[in-house]
Amino acid sequence: MTLTIDFCGEVHDVPPEGWFTIGREGDLVVDDNPYLHRRFLQVGRVDDLWWIVNVGDQLSATVADGDGSVQAWLAPGARLPVVFGRTVVRFTAGPTSYELEVRQVEPVFEGPDPVPDDHGDQTIGLTPLTADQKLLVLALAEPLLRQEGRGSASIPTSAEAAQRLGWAMTRFNRKLDNVCQKLAKIGVRGLHGGPGELASGRRARLVEYAVSVRLVVPDDLPLLDRAPEEGA
Repeated sequence: MTLTIDFCGEVHDVPPEGWFTIGREGDLVVDDNPYLHRRFLQVGRVDDLWWIVNVGDQLSATVADGDGSVQAWLAPGARLPVVFGRTVVRFTAGPTSYELEVRQVEPVFEGPDPVPDDHGDQTIGLTPLTADQKLLVLALAEPLLRQEGRGSASIPTSAEAAQRLGWAMTRFNRKLDNVCQKLAKIGVRGLHGGPGELASGRRARLVEYAVSVRLVVPDDLPLLDRAPEEGA
């Protein structure tokens, strides 16, 4: 029942008793980022299951299986069982996004297999994006997609992403609204605040979700290099 956590290439063994703490302080010190809780996540074994618990009061995390087939949002105070052999945890504090991987030797559950369609291709039911929407998500997720291994990356501001695409801010904001509304309609949480209100951290949540379910992947990055030229 061994459980390990990989962050930036450093592998930590989680003891079978007690709680392993992740945050600005604790057993795994992620960063001295003042936006990150001192104690953000805890991992421990209860009733023969490993659990991830969000003990913070502001930040949320995106938890997904290693293949991106299953994804969940871990809000403050929530907990999730660790049932897969590989579980990827992503979260954002201030301008920085972090990623770590949780591994267990004997997983409780195997992820769902992709379902073949009539042409023999495979799909896991991803929401289709327009070409512009995909470019927007890529521009925001680029640092995270380019990083090697588990670690941290800065999420671009809207102005930086718009410049990367060669877009005016009005166009970028309109496209960002559209893609957030599309994903919110299928149940993706964290992209809207109250009724009719946009969530303040929607860029971070959008990136976490898109990378977790492989809505965008590193092989898509060459599209960004063609975007400014095509826009011009």
